[in-house]
Amino acid sequence: MSVAPMMDWTDRHCRYFHRLLSRHALLYTEMVTTGALIHGDVERHLRFNAEEHPVALQLGGSEPADLAHCAKLGEQWGYDEINLNCGCPSERVQRGAFGACLMAEPQLVADCVKAMVDAVNVPVTVKHRIGIDKGESYEFVRDFVGAVSEAGCKTFVVHARNAWLKGLSPKENREVPPLRYELVHRLKRDFSHLTICINGGITTNEQVSEQLRELDGVMVGRVAYHNPWWLASWDADFFGSAHADLPVPGDSKGATRTELTREAIEEQMVAYMEREAAEDATPWSAIARHMLGLRHGLPGARRWRQVWSDHRLKVLPARQVMALAREAAGRPGLPGL
Repeated sequence: MSVAPMMDWTDRHCRYFHRLLSRHALLYTEMVTTGALIHGDVERHLRFNAEEHPVALQLGGSEPADLAHCAKLGEQWGYDEINLNCGCPSERVQRGAFGACLMAEPQLVADCVKAMVDAVNVPVTVKHRIGIDKGESYEFVRDFVGAVSEAGCKTFVVHARNAWLKGLSPKENREVPPLRYELVHRLKRDFSHLTICINGGITTNEQVSEQLRELDGVMVGRVAYHNPWWLASWDADFFGSAHADLPVPGDSKGATRTELTREAIEEQMVAYMEREAAEDATPWSAIARHMLGLRHGLPGARRWRQVWSDHRLKVLPARQVMALAREAAGRPGLPGL
């Protein structure tokens, strides 16, 4: 199980939150371009919390030497995996000649992967689509995986839709091209020695279990962000590990969880907000935005979200905001919030 890389969402604060819910799920950074690392602030892009492990760095780029350099940086910073983005269809990414358009150049992707594999000792993986534009040939994705695997990539995360490079927005590209899970299953049959994981349209434990009968892993995207409490079931359901057996992230006394509750997670996030405010002057609002789905589906959830989203409350300490949010959730008719 893994949570997909999502631009503007899966930053280090989001990943810390998700790690509180699942100790075993693999977490991914937002895509970081090679240009941002070579010409920008490396620490800002690569810094993460020790509690986030296992965590993978997703890179965007198409120059083998640049990708090798950035993969090495990722390894030096302690990431457990380096992933190459060959699935993003946005026009901005296409202008940079990387993302989904790279699928049209499997030998270039192979050269990129080979350069990274030679540069680092952690796994190098690729996330890609089943095709580009309206071509529906299985042979296209089969040959792509074949060429890239020969360069040393052993794990492929396959979004089971085509990427339409023209005419659709990134959001539409996640919804309009039809899902074709059978092509991903066929890849696993043809490349049984590779690790093949699937992404796209999977929103329930039942769907996950169905996919895991055919494949090695499942990556979940926006539903994990909007309904994060789902992650709390993953360790027991898919990793055979109960929360009570596992340490509480960030607890130096070796405490373990006796019961995982939304309230306990919220309190741990407030402690994290206090730590971040003290160490980096990070406002709690920059962190709280990632946990707004925590009470998804519960009575009072909208009121609770409204309090944590209220910019007028930014001047208050996070712990006081939590008290207000809980009061609002318990009394949905409370005025003024």
